[in-house]
Amino acid sequence: MSHWAEIDENNIVLRVLVGNNSEPDEGEAFMNSLGGTWVKTSYNGNIRKNYAGIGMEYRADIDAFIYPKCHDSAVLDEETAIWTCEDPTHTIIIGEE
Repeated sequence: MSHWAEIDENNIVLRVLVGNNSEPDEGEAFMNSLGGTWVKTSYNGNIRKNYAGIGMEYRADIDAFIYPKCHDSAVLDEETAIWTCEDPTHTIIIGEE
């Protein structure tokens, strides 16, 4: 199986679909046949740092999916693609919204 995120013109994830991957590039060919822009994602975070989810942003400059920023003072750690902040009430637990 391969997982793919459809992104809009602002690089925001619209949906995530599972494609067949029994042949090389088979999942990518299927997603491209649907139209739109598709970026491969990894359920276990092996590529693009985080598994894509609806509302996340794809940042090509760091090749990562990132969660929405929790507030203006949060700082993105570009190595992990996770927001950090000093306020413990703004902690994001991966996989929860």
